Amino acid sequence: MKNEDLPEAIAILRKEAERYNPPVSERQHAYHNPFRVLVSVLLSARTKDETTDTVVDRLFEKVSSPADIAALSAKELEKLLYPVGFYKTKAKHLRDTSRLIMENYNGIVPDMMQELLNLPGIGRKSANLILGLVFNKPSICVDTHVHRIVNRWGYVRTKTPFETEMALRKKLSEKYWIEINRLLVIYGQNVCTPVSPYCSKCSIGEYCKKVGVLRTR
Repeated sequence: MKNEDLPEAIAILRKEAERYNPPVSERQHAYHNPFRVLVSVLLSARTKDETTDTVVDRLFEKVSSPADIAALSAKELEKLLYPVGFYKTKAKHLRDTSRLIMENYNGIVPDMMQELLNLPGIGRKSANLILGLVFNKPSICVDTHVHRIVNRWGYVRTKTPFETEMALRKKLSEKYWIEINRLLVIYGQNVCTPVSPYCSKCSIGEYCKKVGVLRTR
């Protein structure tokens, strides 16, 4: 894919995205609670969106702030987070993160990259997602879908998500930075899947070089 193809491809992906459920972080963002989005991002790793969504909704029936979570015992929080993947580890990270937000940021989710990275359970991918989705700051969240698809397009040639982020920062127009994650997560979950992608129903196939694709449907 070439830069001149991107406006048309992005326009098509926007229309395609309307056919599918949005990512869990976007659904949780509808509550206009930055902490709720942070929690959904922290819990979503290696967990299906439907499971994360259900657990976050259940959790916020009982809590509403970092202070509420910090006040829970480890066992109480683990029970609330089950069955997300690695729920015991995530419970510890969430309690520690909640305490740090209370102690260092007056109970408010920070809006700077390094401050977010200081929170247990929040890596660069998560920090970029929060910065863009919650605070509308220019950021590129590169998860496995974004990394896979832009390499499959032939738009970049990188080996790691970090390399992909750096390459996209140089090549991708800033107006697409925030939404590229949303569009490619949706497309990656439903069409441009990791193994045997549905190239037969891909609406942007003419722009894709299919790098590394061995089998399609």
